[in-house]
Amino acid sequence: MKAIAALVGITVLSTCQPAPAQTRDYPVKPVPFTAVHVNDGFWAPRIETNRAVTIPFAFQKDEETGRVDNFIRAAKALHGEPFENHRYPPYPFDDTDVYKVIEGASYTLSVHPDPKLEAYIDGLIQKIAAAQEPDGYLYTARTIDPLHPHPWSGNERWILEGVNSHELYDLGHLYEAAVAHYQATGKRTLLDIALRTANLLDQTFGPGKRAIWPGHQIVEMGLAKLYRVTSDPRYLNLAKFMLDSRGPDSQEQGAGNPYVQAQQKVVDQTEAVSGGHAVRAMYMYSGMADVAALTGDAAYVNALDKIWENVAGKKLHVTGGVGARAAGEAFGNDYELPNMSAYNETCAAVGNDYWNQRLFLLHADSRYIDVMERTLYNGLISGVALDGKTFFYQNPLEATGLAGKDQRSPWFGVACCPGNITRFMASVPGYVYAQRNDALWVNLYMGSTADIKMDNGRTVKMVQDTRYPWDGAVKMAVNPDQAAAMTINVRIPGWARNEPIASDLYRFADKNSEAVVLKVNGKAVPVKLDKGYVALARTWKAGDTIELGLPMPIRRVLANDRVSDDRGRVAIERGPVVYAAEWVDNPNGKVRNLMLPDAAKLTAEYKPDLLKGVEVVKGKAVALAFDAQGSVTKTEQEFTAIPYYAWANRGRGQMMVWIPNTVASAKPLAFPTVVTTAKVTASGRPQQRNIEVIKDGEVPSASNDHAAYFDWYPARGNKESVEYAFEKPATVSECAVYWFDDTGQGSVRVPASWRLLYKDGNGWKPVETSDAFGVAKDKFNRVTFKPVTTSGLRIDVSAQANVSVGIQKWTVK
Repeated sequence: MKAIAALVGITVLSTCQPAPAQTRDYPVKPVPFTAVHVNDGFWAPRIETNRAVTIPFAFQKDEETGRVDNFIRAAKALHGEPFENHRYPPYPFDDTDVYKVIEGASYTLSVHPDPKLEAYIDGLIQKIAAAQEPDGYLYTARTIDPLHPHPWSGNERWILEGVNSHELYDLGHLYEAAVAHYQATGKRTLLDIALRTANLLDQTFGPGKRAIWPGHQIVEMGLAKLYRVTSDPRYLNLAKFMLDSRGPDSQEQGAGNPYVQAQQKVVDQTEAVSGGHAVRAMYMYSGMADVAALTGDAAYVNALDKIWENVAGKKLHVTGGVGARAAGEAFGNDYELPNMSAYNETCAAVGNDYWNQRLFLLHADSRYIDVMERTLYNGLISGVALDGKTFFYQNPLEATGLAGKDQRSPWFGVACCPGNITRFMASVPGYVYAQRNDALWVNLYMGSTADIKMDNGRTVKMVQDTRYPWDGAVKMAVNPDQAAAMTINVRIPGWARNEPIASDLYRFADKNSEAVVLKVNGKAVPVKLDKGYVALARTWKAGDTIELGLPMPIRRVLANDRVSDDRGRVAIERGPVVYAAEWVDNPNGKVRNLMLPDAAKLTAEYKPDLLKGVEVVKGKAVALAFDAQGSVTKTEQEFTAIPYYAWANRGRGQMMVWIPNTVASAKPLAFPTVVTTAKVTASGRPQQRNIEVIKDGEVPSASNDHAAYFDWYPARGNKESVEYAFEKPATVSECAVYWFDDTGQGSVRVPASWRLLYKDGNGWKPVETSDAFGVAKDKFNRVTFKPVTTSGLRIDVSAQANVSVGIQKWTVK
């Protein structure tokens, strides 16, 4: 008989031979996703697309990109068999891309048997087993060629773990996949592989042995999962030992490094530290929560509570995204929440939901579900296209349409995000309910049926009927197996209580006066809140109903004034959904020059044929543009916003979440110049940088402004060139260059020198000027020259030694 899988990353219910129950765990237990069957118009199609499209597609990409072949090559190396390409994998964490998709596929097998998929996974597991070394070690990046392993891993096992090696990270994802596969199929094949590696870890590390902690966290979560399956305390003890080994006094390389959350002991940490890798942080906080629940360690809980206050109060984007900086995929300083340059990795959104779900299970407080829901409906599902086959790695809140990140990709060199999507989407139903003794919590609203086994031995069937998130009306049928006293805690979302999240980071511009309505068997009951829930305590019997009415007016959101990027701007929300203005829905294909007056009336309209069915927000906005004299013109036009999660499903173009509400904060469209229609090209083969951004007419905030720039990275010390080919010959006499320089964050610097040339027939000639060719940062470096009538201009630029060079903007008069 197949075992039942519980909520991804947290709890495990049964195995073929049930292990003894643990004495401690989360005070509140999630209702497993296998017990909740979603049938609504929003989540059900997404879950099915994940099963039928995304998971097969991700397995295909794992095959095409050599990730599966890594295991085959490692096995041949172990057995002395000849094989092509002894070179280590491009990244030492490529193994996890296979593990994550196995995990997601296993979750789907738990609820949707598929013999063909199960057989394919069996074949993958055979390849993984063959790549495991005799003592249990499993890491293809070293096994393929032990004498020349990946430079991130070093020549010996574990020696660079605290910095760059991903041996433990890979194992963490293996453990999660192994437990999921065991639960879904009852087969021990992958679980036994995982346990052999875990036993090797236990033999190598721990009190009286070597101390170690992972440079990229997740093994702590995986070990907690193995403990729940086996009740073997070695795995839980090892998870706690690794967490407690972090900090500045560790002997591991990387000790004290905030990038890997090693700046302090975990119990002393109070914030998501600036420069700390966001995904690693989310996984570590989740692992800490697991260990805290299983050991009762109050110091862990105290640290997590302080860290959460910091993130929710100072470092959370309105979409629920975390990790503001592209440099290091990291958290920024307090209130550093940029829009166009926001990184907000999809994996970090997944980790944020893992963490907030765990904090709810510890505290039974809806503030954590408020953040989880915000992330879920916005910054997480934005990571996968509606067709299930293209993805976002980064999730910015504004886009020019000219950057590589503004377009969804079918895969990535670092492909962590697609795999994370496969495993998370399959488990979404597990976030709907939670229970303890005779209490049930209703956390999310989606059309579904659920068969819930309560701790007190009762069984309750819950049926939700709703069009949420487009409609706030939710009807729930309550059908216990027999009449019984029970408390059903109905969540009233923060957005319905005039509180976007439980901090002062965001607030609504006005107060919604429409009341939440709650009825039991058709009779209104008081909406008396306790930690965001209305506790309905009564004797429930079959046929009882709960009706919830959540008003969904369109709300304007304001950010704390300390968020400099959002001053003079508003975001739009309706229910749990954050909206964005996108190019394709608005006149002239532009949105970044719009201003939305506070007095502009906004209305909502459901469009069943748009983007798989969405509620759009419509109204009147003002388009701003400079005229030839430099004055700003204002034109009223139609305005449409779509759910943020759905942007870039119809091609690449402009997008904006935070919309100016004053002329002073808006960005008028630049007046057309000779470069507006010019064709621009650059030398070399720059990585995912669209050269068009240098002529967009905008003014950077500084040379290290990452909003929209061009560079030649990773080429270093080169001579490069960039050209404008004018649509027709023009007379020009001035140009200005604003250099890109990311000192302190990357390897791009202002150039050593440059010159300007003009097209003369088929050749190029230097312009005649007495001006210096400036290389100053944080300003336009202007050059005036003798007027020339030409069909094009070219900049020749020489990079400084050992660094790259880049351009923010290049203007011509």
